[in-house]
Amino acid sequence: MPATTTRLAYLETGLSILADLGYGGLKLAEVCRRLGVTSGSFYHFFANWGTYTTELIAHWESESNTALIRHVRAEEDPRRRIDILRGIALSLPYHAEAAIRTWSSLDPDVREVQQRVDESRFEVLVESAESIMGDRRGAELFAKWAMYLLAGYEQITLPDDPDALAWLFTQAEGFLVGRAAKP
Repeated sequence: MPATTTRLAYLETGLSILADLGYGGLKLAEVCRRLGVTSGSFYHFFANWGTYTTELIAHWESESNTALIRHVRAEEDPRRRIDILRGIALSLPYHAEAAIRTWSSLDPDVREVQQRVDESRFEVLVESAESIMGDRRGAELFAKWAMYLLAGYEQITLPDDPDALAWLFTQAEGFLVGRAAKP
C-alpha cells in the first residue's frame, strides 16, 4: 500500500470520480485504479462499499457545505457574506455536485444529505439577503434565484462557462442591492 494512501485520499478520489465520470462511474475498481492500490487496501480503510459511500457523502457535506457555511456565518457584514457566498458558488466542484444530485434521486440516504445541504445554503442566503433588504419574502426570492442558478448550472449539459455564471450571480446581486433597506 502506498504511504500516501489515506482514508481522506479515498474520499477525495471518490469526489473526483463523481466529477469525471458521474454517479455511474463510482465503482470500487475505479477508486482503486486511480489510487494505484488493491481492493485489499480499500478494505483496510472501509468495511464495505456501503460504508465508503456513506462516508463519501458525509465528507462532501462537511467539506462542500458545513465548514463553508460556518465560515460565511462568522462574517458580520451581510454584503460581505454575499460576496463570500458568490466566491464559494463559483468554486464548487460542479460536476461532482451534479453527480450527487443524480445519486440523490436514486438513494434516499443521499437525498436526505442533499436536502440538508440545499436547505443550509438556502438559509444562509436568506439570512444574508434579509439583513440587506429588510424583507423576508424578497430575501427568500433572492435565495431561490441564486439556488436555481447554481443547481441549473450544475445540471446543464452545455460547456462550462464560469464567466457567464459569475455574470448571472452579479445580476442577482444587483437586484438584491437595488432592493436594499434604506437607513
